[in-house]
Amino acid sequence: MPLSEVPHTPVAIVGATASGKSDLAMAVAASVEHTEIVAVDAMQVYRGMDIGTAKPSPADRAAVIHHGLDLVDCAESFTVAHYQIVARRALAEIAERGGKALLVAGTGLYLSAIVDDLDLPGSWPQVRAELEREADLGALYARLVAADPQAAARIEPTNRRRIVRALEVSLGSGRPFSSFGPGMNAYRASAVTQIGLRWPRPRLAERIEARVHLMMDQGLLDEVERLVSTGPLSATARQALGYKELIDHLEGRCSLETAIETIVVRTRQFAVRQDRWFRRDPRIRWIDIDRDSKEALGVVQDGDFGPVSMAA
Repeated sequence: MPLSEVPHTPVAIVGATASGKSDLAMAVAASVEHTEIVAVDAMQVYRGMDIGTAKPSPADRAAVIHHGLDLVDCAESFTVAHYQIVARRALAEIAERGGKALLVAGTGLYLSAIVDDLDLPGSWPQVRAELEREADLGALYARLVAADPQAAARIEPTNRRRIVRALEVSLGSGRPFSSFGPGMNAYRASAVTQIGLRWPRPRLAERIEARVHLMMDQGLLDEVERLVSTGPLSATARQALGYKELIDHLEGRCSLETAIETIVVRTRQFAVRQDRWFRRDPRIRWIDIDRDSKEALGVVQDGDFGPVSMAA
């Protein structure tokens, strides 16, 4: 169900990792009747990746209906297009029950797919496999220039991944890759109330380090070891923060201490990238947090899950 058809327009809580989005969402759900939470997170879709993705606890999931979690096994691929289908279905189910959807978003692209009803291209594995066999990157880029000069102008000639993806879509769909839009820089008017949690960077860095050590105490290493022992992970799952570094440790490429230090550093870097993504969107109302994310509770409640006037 596209947003234009949802009776109660969702409220979205956005922010960097460790900003307290989930705690705030649970507080909102406790105070606003019939609230259901939609997780907007590219890693929480994987079954078995619980501790390292800070997935809601069993108690929270028993207390409030959650959507967008545990959608595929770790060996399977999963894309934003797949997520958009799942999210639209969740919104439809919530609407049928007369509920109110609260989006909890750490993955900006996934949120854009919902908020802006992005026109997303599919995937064509056979086309992609053929393109991957081409060793000459210059030849691939020349094909893209011929097939979609607008897309080629926006992609570095050395970026093989993006060149292959643009060609895959152009050849597989019969449409230029650049025709899928409106793109990530077109912030159209939206009825969604988007509320961002903003911490002072030093405080967020402290929270990230504390959470990494808490995850280790909760058994993250055992979780990673169990997942690896069950079979190969998808490329995306294998690169997830916390999992990649501990896999490196388990495979003998670094000590456990080094792996933990690297998780902290990379998570802080990831938080900066998340912040930059969300800050580009002028529709987000930012709330400065000092001690507890639930300081923003009143602001989210005032959103009232209904149409509001948003800046373009």
